[in-house]
Amino acid sequence: MADTVIPLYPEGTVVPLPRPESQDLIEGEMFVFNVSVPMLEVIRPTEGAANGTAVIVAPGGGFVGLAYEQSMAVAHRLADLGVTAFVLKYRTIESPDDGMHMPEVHIQEMNVLMQRAETSQPAQIPIFAGEPAAVEDGRRAMRLLRENAADLGIDQAKIGMLGFSSGAFLAVDLAIGDVETRPDFVALLYGGLRTPVPATASPAFIAAAADDAFLPDDSLHIYAAWRHAGVPAELHLYQDGGHGFGLKPQGKATDHWFEDFADWLQTIGLIDAERCCFSAAADCREGRG
Repeated sequence: MADTVIPLYPEGTVVPLPRPESQDLIEGEMFVFNVSVPMLEVIRPTEGAANGTAVIVAPGGGFVGLAYEQSMAVAHRLADLGVTAFVLKYRTIESPDDGMHMPEVHIQEMNVLMQRAETSQPAQIPIFAGEPAAVEDGRRAMRLLRENAADLGIDQAKIGMLGFSSGAFLAVDLAIGDVETRPDFVALLYGGLRTPVPATASPAFIAAAADDAFLPDDSLHIYAAWRHAGVPAELHLYQDGGHGFGLKPQGKATDHWFEDFADWLQTIGLIDAERCCFSAAADCREGRG
């Protein structure tokens, strides 16, 4: 399959939202809203560099919008490591066509998050309005990649998922869900915990900033749950960087999370050490590390 875009469902399968898909800049980041046609966008390594490892990148955005530009940047960095990356454009809930794109249901969800953060409540976050459809899309993506692994030039036993914020919730849902669509590994960036965590959950790389205003302690809860289940996990809780740090340099501790992730991939045998070092050197040359 040489396609650069892979539809998740046959045309006409998914009921479209009342509003058309749109894009907008939010705090300098390009977001996609009102997504009704889910798909995978493929970012491949240079010819001869692919190592068989694949990563589905799930953008953040509260299941309202998708921080797509950020996820594409991460996909290209993964391709530098020899990883075939698939950016998951999953369905969102309907949002108004205004500067904030904030539907009432999401405002309520954000209020719950803020109240929980202020009181340091350990209680699990309720399921988000757009989460079930997004999880369905994530499972569909896993099935498609495993079924077509040979054509895509990937190893069906080395397919992982990297999720940011709401995308991390999606990744957790798959990591603890049905074995058929469970990723072989996950990377969870400033997301939250879903339970129960089985002993067969996906090995996890977990990263967040200690000054995250929305999910300040959730990375700790995820790590503790993975440890309690006896599942391999690595936690990086950086001193600062806030929520949604992605790859954008801030001069803060979170600026180096991708190098730590690459090291973890090398440690568990998904990329080779030479490629990992090459990526780190490229970061330094481009002012990213």
